[in-house]
Amino acid sequence: MKSIKNLERLQQLHSLIEKEQTGGSLELARRMHISQRLVYSLMEQLKDFNAAILYDRGRKTYYYKDDFQFEVNISVSVRNKNTAMEIFGGSYI
Repeated sequence: MKSIKNLERLQQLHSLIEKEQTGGSLELARRMHISQRLVYSLMEQLKDFNAAILYDRGRKTYYYKDDFQFEVNISVSVRNKNTAMEIFGGSYI
C-alpha cells in the first residue's frame, strides 16, 4: 500500500503545482504533512515523467514551465476459482 500512498502524494503535489499554490518547499511540506526531503523526492519523481517544474521567488510558488498532465488510475481485484471481486477502482485527475 506504500505505492498507493506515494501515488496519492504525487497527485496532491501535482494539483498544488498546477494551481500554483505551493509556497516554498518547507511550507509545501507542512501543507502536505510530509518532510521537506519527501517533497523534493516527489518532485524528482514528477521530473522523471518529464515535468518541467520551476520556482518563482516573487510569487513564492512552484509551477510547470510547460503544460503537464498527471493522472492516476488504480484498480485492485481479487480472483479465485469461484469468485471475482473488485476491491477498489478509481482515478485521480
